[in-house]
Amino acid sequence: MAIGAQNAHVLRMGVQRSHVALTVAACIVIDVALIGAGVAGAGALIEGSPWLMALARWGGAAFLAWYGLRSWRQMLSANRLDIGAAATPRTATAALASVLAMSLLNPHVYLDTVVLLGSIGGRYPALERTAFSAGAMTASLLWFSMLGFGAARFAGVLARPAAWKCIEALTGAVMLLLAGSLVADGLAAL
Repeated sequence: MAIGAQNAHVLRMGVQRSHVALTVAACIVIDVALIGAGVAGAGALIEGSPWLMALARWGGAAFLAWYGLRSWRQMLSANRLDIGAAATPRTATAALASVLAMSLLNPHVYLDTVVLLGSIGGRYPALERTAFSAGAMTASLLWFSMLGFGAARFAGVLARPAAWKCIEALTGAVMLLLAGSLVADGLAAL
């Protein structure tokens, strides 16, 4: 599990102790729906369409590069995690809009859930496909719960400038590596 854009958002909301349950629940619902769609055949549909794969690949690379550079800029410029009112969605509606944007506008989410998990799970016979989906969905539930509520539990440590700079550095590096991987795949497909 890489700390991607969606995961970093959940971590940030946990550290801020802002709408953690709503953020975690939204991520789980999104993952469950996308994993189900992928295993049901949407992943194969996207993989079978060169223009959809290109759109997902290049869009994902652009988003991940932007997010990686943004993380590194935050690491270099911020002395602390901004846990003030300006950084925290004030209402549940704002928190939900924030997590939906961070999740659904992130092409990497689709590549991971619909395309990757969908193509793996879609190869199994029906009964095994159901078990694969249930396992992937359970892993998602555990991951987002651990990330959001764990960050809230350890907010004192995670909100320290050095800890958050490490998180931003790691997030930026992972995002840029994933973006580079998508670009390399895209160039190889040309």
